[in-house]
Amino acid sequence: HLVHLGCHGYADAASQRPMAPDTICRIFSMTKPITGAALMICLEEGRCNVTDPVSAFIPAFADLKVWQDGALVPLDRPVTIQDLYRHTAGLTYGGLFGDHPVDQMYSEANIGDPSRSNAEFLNDIAQMPLRYQPGSRWHYSMAMDVLGGLIEILTDQPFGQFLQERIFGPLGMVDTSFRLDAAKAPRLATLYKVTPTDGYTPLDTIGVDYGPEARFEGGGGGLLSTPLDYLRFAQCLLNGGVLDGQRILGRKSVEFMASNALTPAQMPVGFDNAEPFDGFGYGVCVKVMQDPAAGGWFGSVGDFGWGGYAETYHIIDPQEQLVAIMMAQCIPSMHYPIRKQFRAAVYQALT
Repeated sequence: HLVHLGCHGYADAASQRPMAPDTICRIFSMTKPITGAALMICLEEGRCNVTDPVSAFIPAFADLKVWQDGALVPLDRPVTIQDLYRHTAGLTYGGLFGDHPVDQMYSEANIGDPSRSNAEFLNDIAQMPLRYQPGSRWHYSMAMDVLGGLIEILTDQPFGQFLQERIFGPLGMVDTSFRLDAAKAPRLATLYKVTPTDGYTPLDTIGVDYGPEARFEGGGGGLLSTPLDYLRFAQCLLNGGVLDGQRILGRKSVEFMASNALTPAQMPVGFDNAEPFDGFGYGVCVKVMQDPAAGGWFGSVGDFGWGGYAETYHIIDPQEQLVAIMMAQCIPSMHYPIRKQFRAAVYQALT
């Protein structure tokens, strides 16, 4: 049952176009849980195992080195598929989330350039050193973009096509895509940069190409979606992999996806330039609540989900049989504690 659906403010302030349930938003890293579901489909079908070395499918990953005090040292062990989905591969994100020398190398090499294909991206990122030894700690990275390229190899079809056939089509997610159809362009929200001094400044883009000729289909942050579409995806996971009679995953696959895969030594989950998500572990492309009191987050043990760079966020709570989704289009993410406030607003309403 849909308990509350509210839209506030403008999708475009200049024209005073209001936000709507079908406003198209750049969901950025809320792409990641969808990539996680796609990986679970591949695991169900026996296309790979979580312990497989990534180099078994992407040979360039056999030659990775680790940056250590300015030198490059060999891997202690190979990067596995599990390392990719739980952010323990040692990969990083570039200058967006850190200023480590390896992040600077990513930025200088323009890793994730939208003009390059997924296959070219895999080759590019394999030339970069790792920031940490595989499995040593959680570190936010472009690992889910690697997963998107890996899924292309496993399924022998473009990543976006696989998502359309196996997730978006069956679930009726009619507005979720890596590309923006011209007919839908009037529904795209404007993206704003927010600063204390300048307020809200419209932005054209931040390194993602949604045009018809876009080549990079980033599993870490490339999708467009709407609140209504993402609700269908989240509700499907809450239901154990099925929605309106269409099953995309088995119930145990969703449980696996939403189980903490990190050891205590690999935690905490968090960013170099923001407070850690104390109390959360990490599963398959989603953070998983372990201890609500530890970080002061309202929620339930076992609730899971993720957020996006432009202040999109969602919660899937099996214990309370609850889905909650929030979508704005402001960067930088977490410039205001809206995620904690959103959780507080959602959970205080439960009686």
